[in-house]
Amino acid sequence: MDPAVCEQRVTPAFIRGRKGAQRITFVTAYDFPTAKLADEAGFDMVLVGDTLAEVVLGYETTLPVTFETMLHHTAAARRGIRRALLVADLPYGTYQASEKDAVRFAVRFVKEGGAQAVKLEGGQNRAKLIRRMMDAEIPMMGHIGLTPQSVHRMGGYKVQGRREADIERLLQDAVALDKVGVFAMVLEGVPREVAKAVSEEVSIPTLGIGAGPDCDGQVMVLNDLLGLTFKRPAKFVRQYLQGATDMRTALAKFKADIDSGAYPTDAESYHLPDDLRLKLPDILKRVKGPGNN
Repeated sequence: MDPAVCEQRVTPAFIRGRKGAQRITFVTAYDFPTAKLADEAGFDMVLVGDTLAEVVLGYETTLPVTFETMLHHTAAARRGIRRALLVADLPYGTYQASEKDAVRFAVRFVKEGGAQAVKLEGGQNRAKLIRRMMDAEIPMMGHIGLTPQSVHRMGGYKVQGRREADIERLLQDAVALDKVGVFAMVLEGVPREVAKAVSEEVSIPTLGIGAGPDCDGQVMVLNDLLGLTFKRPAKFVRQYLQGATDMRTALAKFKADIDSGAYPTDAESYHLPDDLRLKLPDILKRVKGPGNN
């Protein structure tokens, strides 16, 4: 990649302009090193997703993660990024109660966390709230289809848009988000044919996750693609690394080397200069003092 292009910061307007022109690359990251690696790999966008709750903090769903935790990780990711657009995920409970609270939390993501855009789940039911946030100068990303924060209402993590009425609702949600002015939207867990129809219907980029190849871009949870999750991956997950297996092997070898005395070696140790090493017995005698031998 051209170094000059690498240094040009990605903006929401840039992402919106990629519709129909070039595929958009999007990945989650949750701290400085993972965000830095994603940025250096040339990803267009990095998402500090509320999947943090599951893949980093060990919860069963995304629901328990707090705003303060999300803000902490967003700020850490910000320090690793030079080019990519940083998007922060509003966690459950930050925007369901009131518009005032929602805007306040979103502003903090931008002001304190360094996010350049904010994502929230929902379609037609969030249009008014999204407009309010955009009035506060916050670029907004939508998220429809399988919305993990609605896991209890949906009865689990199930593919959405498999019935005629559900397809109609998804299309209506997508159009509502397009009209209200989000710069892009995530389509999660929907049939390929439905994702294709949505992508062709709206003027903004669609970012698929479990939505087939016809979206304008793709997003994936970093831990999934690196093989750092501890449950059976979803159908759409392609693992590019067996991270958990490799890490287990490395940790087992490190422990074995400690147990056997193979680590650390003399070469992996720091040493005194010769003159000070020769004085060490005298130093020890002075420290012990008379009668402490």
